[in-house]
Amino acid sequence: MSHHPAGKLHTLARFATAGLLLGGLAACAGNNTEDLRSYVEAVKSRQHARVEPLPEFKPFETHLYAAMDKRDPFTPPSYSTPRSQVAQASNGGISPDLNRPREPLESEPLDGLRMVGTLARNGHSWALVRMSDSTIHRVKPGNYMGQNYGKIVKITESEVDLTEIVPDGLGGWIERPASLALSE
Repeated sequence: MSHHPAGKLHTLARFATAGLLLGGLAACAGNNTEDLRSYVEAVKSRQHARVEPLPEFKPFETHLYAAMDKRDPFTPPSYSTPRSQVAQASNGGISPDLNRPREPLESEPLDGLRMVGTLARNGHSWALVRMSDSTIHRVKPGNYMGQNYGKIVKITESEVDLTEIVPDGLGGWIERPASLALSE
């Protein structure tokens, strides 16, 4: 193996270049550390926010349940008479007509409907009722609206009066008055 002087020169040039690069990087790193030091000192000198102490909680007061001999509130009540007889006695035979075809305004609850006006012609009056999708329907006494089987009984310039049929809580049904006022 012969050592060629050009090969030695080439290796020496590589080492010199690497040395210059490392020296340059060291010089660059040295200059930027002053900015970093001043930033760290500025952050350390800032006022620290005061943290409020946690609120004191009152200890939980225990309660001894003393109604063990009473009916469990989460189970349905038991009646001495059959439930169907209680329902028949309480409602007098009132029930919604479940075989009747449903009308469009029965798909929304009554509080989702808005009365927007009235029409009158040849002694007949209609109310204009807007659904939540902005569809407007013309209704007259005898039509149904709302989800509680509400039958329209009277229309005035300012409201629609109806009678709803709602469960009475005993397995029967009761009638209750309701109305839909003119929206402004």
